[in-house]
Amino acid sequence: MGVMRMLFSEIYGSYFRVVAAILAEAGDGSLTPAKITRLVQKEAFAESTLAIPAALRSGSWPLLEGGLRPVLRHRPTMPLTLLQKRWMKALLADPRISLFAPSAAGLEDVKPLFGPDLFVWFDRHADGDPYQDPRYIQCFRTACQAIREKRRLQVCFVSQGGARHTFNCLPYRLEYSSKDDKFRLLSRGNARFGTVNLAGICSCRLLEPAESPDSSSAEPPLARMTLLLRDERNGLERVLLHFSHFEKESRKLEDHLYQLRLWYDKQDESELLIRVLSFGPVLKLLEPKELVEQVKARIRSQLALIPFPE
Repeated sequence: MGVMRMLFSEIYGSYFRVVAAILAEAGDGSLTPAKITRLVQKEAFAESTLAIPAALRSGSWPLLEGGLRPVLRHRPTMPLTLLQKRWMKALLADPRISLFAPSAAGLEDVKPLFGPDLFVWFDRHADGDPYQDPRYIQCFRTACQAIREKRRLQVCFVSQGGARHTFNCLPYRLEYSSKDDKFRLLSRGNARFGTVNLAGICSCRLLEPAESPDSSSAEPPLARMTLLLRDERNGLERVLLHFSHFEKESRKLEDHLYQLRLWYDKQDESELLIRVLSFGPVLKLLEPKELVEQVKARIRSQLALIPFPE
């Protein structure tokens, strides 16, 4: 994935986008030096406000004539390259993509860059969600609409024990677990059923908008975990990649030693502890104290299973 991002950024990076926006403004006859600065600040990096306007004014980038008129006769466009089309065609083969009803127009004769069989999943559960089930797709899209429009939702689902439940709630997020290969719906308004696996939902129906969308749709506060990371065996890269979907901040303490803070949903605590333990001595949990005690208890229980020689 990192290689693909690098290729695309080299083809259509931030400089390409900002210069295209500047040339479009110039073609409309509304370009000014102040607009150039604003467009650069919006589309590019902070230091680019010094480099790009100067390059355009000096003529080292010969794209503007006197009076800030473009040298181009037509508005700039950025057609998709064959590489990008092949990448998009490969993404369309992912069954999760069908949940969002994407259009494949213009890609009919394009060969995918890779197929789903390229990936071998060794750390993911095999009973993922039924992404191609029409009922599942309908529930997913209805939940997305409720979240976008801040509307209440009537949910009917079957629990693991087979019991059928119906409740009204205000959903605020759909969350995906790559380890379980499942989506779950997070909602407010029902303490008992705040989180429901989407695959267990039989049906859902849109209700009225929330009375106070800004306050009632606020997400519950996240818990914080502090970790000490020793960058051995490429530990820093592995940890940051493994926890990439969490809100986090990292700070270098000394050479090869980092402090990492993660913010997470309390319901994910057990899974998160397992992930932390999987890194062994590379990663040490510092806080909260109750989780540190849980880690110690897990390690003691594992040690008790090892038959040490007398």
